[in-house]
Amino acid sequence: MDTEQGLYNIDELADLGGVSRRTVRYYVQEGLIPPPLGVGRGRHYGRSHLDRLLEVKARQEAGLSLEQIRARRTPTPGSDRPEPPRQPFPRSTWRRLTLAPGVELNVAHDIKLPAPGRLEELAEWCRANFTGDGFETGRPNTKGEG
Repeated sequence: MDTEQGLYNIDELADLGGVSRRTVRYYVQEGLIPPPLGVGRGRHYGRSHLDRLLEVKARQEAGLSLEQIRARRTPTPGSDRPEPPRQPFPRSTWRRLTLAPGVELNVAHDIKLPAPGRLEELAEWCRANFTGDGFETGRPNTKGEG
């Protein structure tokens, strides 16, 4: 990229900020630094991105947590008020069980799974009822429903 004009690709921004590319992406995802400018392979970061990255890093080294840093967001140059903090998307953990080809069961982490034998019965039922004519076209075999 053109570092003389203050435009950086993710590698250059990470090197200048003393962090990894993964950290840059994480900070963007968490709303600690703004998303890159442009789209696709033309994405780039500006001087304001580098300034914010260095600010986040300095505050982290001063002992602040990322949540505290997010809450203390300062105005970006050229703006007269701070950006409101982004609310992170709620996250949850799920377990994905493949019961038959093309058939999955998603279970939230706080739901107790049945005994393995019961899961195998369910998997056998799925293999028996989600196969044959029509399944390849996305329509399950409904002959066995009752």
